[in-house]
Amino acid sequence: MAIAVANCCLSVLNSTVKLRCSISSQRRLAPPHASIVSNNKNFKTPSPSTSKPTTADRKFPRRLKDGGGDNEHSKSSAFKSSGVQRKDKKEFRLSFKEQQIDATNLQDAAFLNAVVKVYCTHTAPDYSLPWQKQRQYTSTGSAFMIGEGKLLTNAHCVEHYTQVKVKRRGDDAKYVAKVLARGVDCDIALLSVESEEFWKGAEPLQFGHLPRLQDSVTVVGYPLGGDTISVTKGVVSRIEVTSYAHGSSELLGIQIDAAINPGNSGGPAFNDQGECIGVAFQVYRSEEVENIGYVIPTTVVSHFLDDYERHGKYTGFPCLGVLLQKLENPALRACLKVQSNEGVLVRRIEPTSDASNVLKEGDVIVSFDDLNVGCEGTVPFRSNERIAFRYLISQKFAGDVAVLGIIRAGSFMKVKVVLNPRVHLVPYHIDGGQPSYLIIAGLVFTPLSEPLIEEECEDTIGLKLLAKARYSLAKFKGEQIVILSQVLANELNIGYEDMGNQQVLKFNGTRTKNIHHLAHLVDSCKDKYLVFEFEDNYFVVLERETATSASTCILKDYGIPSERSLDLLEPYMDTLGENQAIEQDYGDSPVSNLEIGVDGLLWA
Repeated sequence: MAIAVANCCLSVLNSTVKLRCSISSQRRLAPPHASIVSNNKNFKTPSPSTSKPTTADRKFPRRLKDGGGDNEHSKSSAFKSSGVQRKDKKEFRLSFKEQQIDATNLQDAAFLNAVVKVYCTHTAPDYSLPWQKQRQYTSTGSAFMIGEGKLLTNAHCVEHYTQVKVKRRGDDAKYVAKVLARGVDCDIALLSVESEEFWKGAEPLQFGHLPRLQDSVTVVGYPLGGDTISVTKGVVSRIEVTSYAHGSSELLGIQIDAAINPGNSGGPAFNDQGECIGVAFQVYRSEEVENIGYVIPTTVVSHFLDDYERHGKYTGFPCLGVLLQKLENPALRACLKVQSNEGVLVRRIEPTSDASNVLKEGDVIVSFDDLNVGCEGTVPFRSNERIAFRYLISQKFAGDVAVLGIIRAGSFMKVKVVLNPRVHLVPYHIDGGQPSYLIIAGLVFTPLSEPLIEEECEDTIGLKLLAKARYSLAKFKGEQIVILSQVLANELNIGYEDMGNQQVLKFNGTRTKNIHHLAHLVDSCKDKYLVFEFEDNYFVVLERETATSASTCILKDYGIPSERSLDLLEPYMDTLGENQAIEQDYGDSPVSNLEIGVDGLLWA
């Protein structure tokens, strides 16, 4: 029902909504980028518009991803983040400036000069052929100055970047920028420009308070339709926890009705005092709605900057690691011995979270840091407002401790939980940019990831593997679903050529934990045969000495530089023990940070 507009999209269960990120892009000598569908609401992930083709619409609802570029048929949208100033060399702060904007003199407003145009060249990995990269493409977006030689933009604007350049308003020169940090989950990136010439006469933007409903908002950036700066105006329509398409996460977001178009991504949104109140980053497109754009608020931006200052890098937003069910039904509350109209039921717990050590399935969470949690999973927010209690979790940092009030078997108690970023069994994005791979006698092994699912198309992945990707939880940090991606035909692997996208469960009787573990098992094998066991008791057997000697010839025939990725050359460190069995199971609820349809389930 929803119209495909952006290059990337993510579908969400029980919904026809689409979120998109807009970055105007210009692809050369390449067909237009197709939209990617993923996750639980037909959301489209923000990504720079590019000059290379990306993946096609995804059919299986699940996660969010970055996508391709604008073309004459694309109508992607953008979300923008707010500018931040630093109090000193060690920490950023919000600066509030009382200064009313004269609408008649907007053309000469000083804050417009702090908004710059971003030119990015991207080279994305080829997940189907993990030893190489795809054709490079270019895109344009927006950014703004926050002082001390730094700029803010959207993470999807510099996804898979190889070169980033910025240009100031009214200037012909482009300056090389360095990416200091990328927050995929919050869709924010921090850039720096070393050239002193670039910063001459520059005035960084001031941060403003979280706006109120119906407050005026002005969106500034460099969208499609021209080369000069663009200004659109609207009002704040809603403030609530919002799905972030690029990172498949849920954080506080500001909904506005000002136009956000491809190329606006990364540009600031201002209030009437000329203060930056957020960063434009995505839009909501559907046949049933109009003029719904989203802005990343200053609270999320300041969290990103504080995280970077604390750790010297971006570590991410933490999560509680539990699947919850609302307690709206009186009979359900009575059965759980919950006397008041409050609390949410702990339905599932992630084994990798600290909550697995202190919570049990069937517990009812009634408070978070002494704030009561309602039966719909909401907490008080400002005056006469309520918000999803995931908002309280997003205010924490990795390693912070939260105090939960719970009811267990009718008894109230308080427990402490350490909050950490979530461990994804099937990641949305690949750390380091390049996927891992291992080639043995023409058999190509690689970890399952969302980008790989998008490239391969779900029809070729298979429902069983997709079910694991959507519903399984990681049992330990570092666990991966390792698959046989394809077989490079050779006389040594005759009979196996048609195999592809199948999960390898065991090697010579030992269950594989991740691709690094598989490489270690193969390297240390002294047996006559290499025996790979797949789903449904399917076996592949190779003679070890013959397979080893044939590898060089196979790599040469297919023009592959190495039999394994660089990360697999590092020594393998076993943290669980070789004999520990890891059984893979999965539940009946999608593994996502998003609220799941209308069935009352949500991830914290």
